[in-house]
Amino acid sequence: MSHNTWDYVAFLRERGYRMTPQRQIMMDAICEGEGHTTLPEIMERVQHKAPAINQATVYRSLHFLLNTGLIVKAEVAPGEVFYEIAGRSPHHHLLCRACHQEIEIDSHALAALQIEIQQRYGFTIDANHLVLTGLCAHCQADSSFPHLLHEN
Repeated sequence: MSHNTWDYVAFLRERGYRMTPQRQIMMDAICEGEGHTTLPEIMERVQHKAPAINQATVYRSLHFLLNTGLIVKAEVAPGEVFYEIAGRSPHHHLLCRACHQEIEIDSHALAALQIEIQQRYGFTIDANHLVLTGLCAHCQADSSFPHLLHEN
């Protein structure tokens, strides 16, 4: 998702915030990841563009962008966190554990599950960006990955 496909400056303004130069650099750095990008990648891009921006500013800006909904994060494995531009509507990903193929799915695919969880457990899921891991059809059929079929 590119941050140039929607007016995120107006999005912030409507909520009483402004787009600072540091926040703009952060948005650019995340967008340059062309999808999911890690914190070290973001730090490297920010430092390349603006060496005066320190690590504390990056963390504060990242926290702000997450809380306002401009970006989303997903933990795809313990300690492996990715960030991306949020866009206008929630979307989710299917991530193959074997080949790392990523399939983007829209929020409608999980809507029934969210409703069932709400009704059954009285729990509302904050599901703006989920990553579900498993095996893609190709890897399920590939005989070199049989050990992955039964892993959790």
